[in-house]
Amino acid sequence: MSRTVKRAFKYRFYPTGAQAAELARTFGCVRKVYNLALSARTEAWTLRQERVNYNATSAMLTAWKKTEELAFLNDVSSVPLQQALRHLQAGFANFFAGRARYPSFKSKKKSRKSAEYTTSAFRFRDDKLTLAKMAEPLDIVWSRPLPEGVSPSTVTVSQDAAGHWFVSLLCDDVIPDAAAVNAAVGIDAGLDSLLTLSTGEKVVNPRYERADRARLARAQRNLARKEQGSNNRAKARVKVACAYARITDRRRDHLHKVSTRLVRDNQTIVIEDLTVRNMVRNHTLARAISDAAWRQFRTMLEYKATWYGREVIAVDRWYPSSKLCSACGALNEKMPLNVRSWTCRCGATHDRDVNAARNILAAGLAVSACGAGVRPQRESSRTGRPAVKQEPPGATQGIPSLREGKDVNL
Repeated sequence: MSRTVKRAFKYRFYPTGAQAAELARTFGCVRKVYNLALSARTEAWTLRQERVNYNATSAMLTAWKKTEELAFLNDVSSVPLQQALRHLQAGFANFFAGRARYPSFKSKKKSRKSAEYTTSAFRFRDDKLTLAKMAEPLDIVWSRPLPEGVSPSTVTVSQDAAGHWFVSLLCDDVIPDAAAVNAAVGIDAGLDSLLTLSTGEKVVNPRYERADRARLARAQRNLARKEQGSNNRAKARVKVACAYARITDRRRDHLHKVSTRLVRDNQTIVIEDLTVRNMVRNHTLARAISDAAWRQFRTMLEYKATWYGREVIAVDRWYPSSKLCSACGALNEKMPLNVRSWTCRCGATHDRDVNAARNILAAGLAVSACGAGVRPQRESSRTGRPAVKQEPPGATQGIPSLREGKDVNL
């Protein structure tokens, strides 16, 4: 079997001077239209309790173009401007559905520079992409081929803080199901090892941010010494952005390779439903947790599993995976983070992380088989808990307990 999915293919490109100027104008106009529409919608609701939809903001855009103050909006393609209004509409839809915060204004310095083109605003022929208002195709580095015989439905052009230009082409791609396998794996996320598998394998944590910390600090000190508003400060800022881009690219590449291997080799993958947003409030571990990028890894696992017909199960974050003996099911009352291995009263000696991964796998398979056991807790009613993994008072009822100092060799 196979399935058709929407898949984005991202490439680096090198614009000419005229193309770079046109795209810079487009980015500015997209940001301006988005902010104007957001302001209008906010004002309408605050003053008149009136909801303004996409059609109303589209009519506003037509009126804005006719004014002398905003006549420059006519100088760029109208499609990216309309797409900005659609993105704003999606942002409000997510807000009213409780999935996101209230839309915020785009900043000239901090917001991502991007513009989206639909099929009416670009031409794609013979692997050459030409955008509206441009006479020449973009000089794209085709690092991998597009699916044979397909054309992009949307094209998104962006520029990162380091000044690198990227184009993302959204296409329909037919993905065959991967060969069926009977293997299942539990995954315990950590910092000493990025991932510990129930098979006993430990995936090394590259710590890319720590490895480049000296380079990044040097670039930031150099930036701090430059005069505000000077050209040298702008150049120094780009060097800082390049240092961050190097860290991000290497981390993403590593996570892609690990997630692809796990999805290829396993039919069922069980993970913990960690709330990284809360965990980074622990200022001692925040930098290391951010460098591990657990949330990004989970996202990759989930969409690749959907592509290839695999299953990802998330176990409740409060499940006491580290405290349970995976051999007999006995529960330790305490398991400090400095305890990396321990011996149960049944005689089994456990590596803390491997034992946790095996318990996570068992819990996930129980959920998959009968719907019982531990499921992810989605409510946000828990307050006052520390940002570390632990269980609620009632989560361990019925599990035999091992009291510290009795029949336990820690």
